[in-house]
Amino acid sequence: MGNRRKHDHAEWIFADARFLLHDPRRFGALLWHPAANGPVLEHPLLRKLGVEPLSPDFNGDCLHRGFAGRQLAIKQALLSGSIVVGVGNIYASEALFKAGIDPRLPAGRLSRRRCDVLAEAIKETLSAALDSGGSTLRDYVNATGEPGAYFTLHAAVYEKTGQPCARCNTAIRRIVQGQRATYFCPGCQRR
Repeated sequence: MGNRRKHDHAEWIFADARFLLHDPRRFGALLWHPAANGPVLEHPLLRKLGVEPLSPDFNGDCLHRGFAGRQLAIKQALLSGSIVVGVGNIYASEALFKAGIDPRLPAGRLSRRRCDVLAEAIKETLSAALDSGGSTLRDYVNATGEPGAYFTLHAAVYEKTGQPCARCNTAIRRIVQGQRATYFCPGCQRR
């Protein structure tokens, strides 16, 4: 048994490997779902989750259907996990910037065409983050001990408050939505 840290919540020890659930922000969960209880995706905590953004099932039509009739701001709709999963706070700000969409726009007002653009921006943003090692808490290290915060070095808007937008030179703004920081360019991102 290895050293346990403050936010280690579960540990699995195998002959040649040790796995930890290390979760400082307590976003994760450990579910036990016996096969006799049916498909794991029918578990009550998983049943209502949205589509995986890098799967073939994710596209603009998926977003457009999910956003229909929703008055919730687009950024918060993305973070909810009920339409698409895995688009966290950093990636939502970056994808909305890439798509030119104001994060305050009510989700239900997004046209089908803009949903197509946003779906592609989400895929591109997540793929770029994966290619660069992800973006996480400052103390995160991967299985080889490398830090995982490389993507934030390439962010266009995230944590760039007051800095000039690379596209239009307008100062990047920071607002708070649902107790989460949102970064955007008021010049490039329109409602």
